Amino acid sequence: MALHPGPRTGREEDSLSEVLTDLTSDAQRLFRQEVALAKTEIRQEATRAGKAAGMFGGAGFAGWMVAVFGSLAAVLGLANVMDGGWAALIVTGVWAVAALVLYLMGRSRMREVSPRPEETIDTLKEDAQWARQWRS
Repeated sequence: MALHPGPRTGREEDSLSEVLTDLTSDAQRLFRQEVALAKTEIRQEATRAGKAAGMFGGAGFAGWMVAVFGSLAAVLGLANVMDGGWAALIVTGVWAVAALVLYLMGRSRMREVSPRPEETIDTLKEDAQWARQWRS
């Protein structure tokens, strides 16, 4: 027994319109999700950058306090065994090395911060590839 299609009732057109509606809805949802992912990634990177900047500030303040009080104590201590000018120069050299180490550590941490939302870029590339395949 063969089944014969009946007269056209517009069901193919309805299903095409439903597919297009679903596709549009899915694309909008996907776009919203990508934007949300990008916001999350940017927020995370901004937090990391803020923490690194805070470390720069903390290192600067701590370095300044240590330099002031430590230098005074070291100069006075060294002045007991050598000329005061040489004592001050030696202490200054030690703090120059400390400042360099703190700077290099802060720069290293700042290099870990990425301003690009890498995950979002990757998923957008995947979405574009999927869309190209879907059209084919």
